[in-house]
Amino acid sequence: MADARFVPLSYRESPVDDMRRRAAEFYAEMSRRRTVRQFSDRPVPREVIEHCLLTAGTAPSGAHRQPWHFVAVSDQALKAHIRAAAEVEEREFYAHRAPAEWLEALAPLGTDADKSFLQTAPYLIAIFVQRYGVTAGGATLKHYYATESVGIATGMLITALHHAGLATLTHTPSPMDFLTEILGRPANERPFLLLVAGYPAAEAAVPDLARKPLGEIATFI
Repeated sequence: MADARFVPLSYRESPVDDMRRRAAEFYAEMSRRRTVRQFSDRPVPREVIEHCLLTAGTAPSGAHRQPWHFVAVSDQALKAHIRAAAEVEEREFYAHRAPAEWLEALAPLGTDADKSFLQTAPYLIAIFVQRYGVTAGGATLKHYYATESVGIATGMLITALHHAGLATLTHTPSPMDFLTEILGRPANERPFLLLVAGYPAAEAAVPDLARKPLGEIATFI
């Protein structure tokens, strides 16, 4: 195996007081992030989405294989096609697939099979996991921790979109195979998540929910 090439780390250390301030300010910003189901159809500049996707692409990944692909959909006809296919699965989910306790857990969120936001929001970002890579010569390349890597990249994408001033919704109709077909993705990819992105509607409202305090989500030893 060829020797790895290393370059100097680009790192800028901040004074401790700066670190405290920046950490607290970033938490305050992210604590305002909420999942939104009511979107405006107001256009979003493509370069905003591009930079957020580039941010997602900086995520760590197993053996640096970067096993993700993002399809940013703004075409109205494609969005309508995706909505129709998603609602087929959602109607089946709410009517037959979901156990009673799952529906009970979803009830406070007010969700149902209607997914009109898939057409209203300016961007749908379909996120795919590459189960294996394909070289220029057609050989397969093993990917390591692909699902975990794409999960991290997705979290960074949601954070970047919020930081840019946009609202998001994670949508996971099951199964999602229709995304592979509609978007013409190759056999080595499988759908991971459909991320809705745009400005919230003027009348947007969200459930009055509380997040767990630090003592319930973290342990210091």
